[in-house]
Amino acid sequence: MIEGVMMRAPKTFTVVVRKPDGDLSVRADRWYSPMEKWPLLKKPLLRGCIVLYEALFNGIQALTYSAQEALGEDEEQLGPWALGGTIALALGGAILLFVVIPHLATLGIGVLAGVDLGVRSVWFHVIDGIIKVSIFVAYIVLISLMKDIRRVFQYHGAEHKSIHTYEKGEELTVENARRHPCLHSRCGTAFILLVLMFSIFLFTAIFPMLPKDLLGNRILTNVFYIVVKILLMFPIAGCSYEIIRLGDKFENPVLKALLLPGLWMQKLTTREPEDDQIEVALEALRKTLESEKNAATSVESAA
Repeated sequence: MIEGVMMRAPKTFTVVVRKPDGDLSVRADRWYSPMEKWPLLKKPLLRGCIVLYEALFNGIQALTYSAQEALGEDEEQLGPWALGGTIALALGGAILLFVVIPHLATLGIGVLAGVDLGVRSVWFHVIDGIIKVSIFVAYIVLISLMKDIRRVFQYHGAEHKSIHTYEKGEELTVENARRHPCLHSRCGTAFILLVLMFSIFLFTAIFPMLPKDLLGNRILTNVFYIVVKILLMFPIAGCSYEIIRLGDKFENPVLKALLLPGLWMQKLTTREPEDDQIEVALEALRKTLESEKNAATSVESAA
């Protein structure tokens, strides 16, 4: 967020932004998750896909709101069609960067090296995965050079500190939050990195079972492979989400090892925040807890 923090709970969605005059602007909405309407989506492996969609949807809403409040922009909120188009554009960019380009680059490396790097080869998916992670890391490093993004990363650290304070059962004060680390195992950065890493293993297992050639057309064959990769991102996201949940719940060395790269990555996406930034994060957490309590009370009353 721009000069702000977004918090999500099962039934509520809160954004708190520091305005140019120093005051805090709060947006607290009731959030109706698809999982609330269709309980089947709460099942393991399915819920991770929904969480990924919700994070993107809420993130764009929150970014728009924070830009208007923090920068003093006087614009209308994004309508359903504009929001849908923005999400589609974001997904298209992600597919291009993390599916299409790595796949074509790996094919190109095979040609340049004079090696047959077909999708049935383990090395194809290892190289493909390395390229994906490299693009992701390079992107984070490059944007971290921007002053405004460094402040965004400070707010990211403030968000994690506030969550740690709540999970420890401590009073939600700046003094208590400041003592906690900027890293958190359930961070979205860890989730994205785990998705990229897990895709290497799943593609290695599945692609040898796919047809080696479609109608004798190499271009058509690779388009088919890319489509399969896109479709497999849903079960990959589902599995990655479950790994993060298990790693946060159980002290298992294997799970901790899987989550460790995500924690390392957070050293790039978080910075030590200032006290006024921690204050914003704590206010977002307080409003979220309050709204969630009111939403639960409303549901009980309706029942």
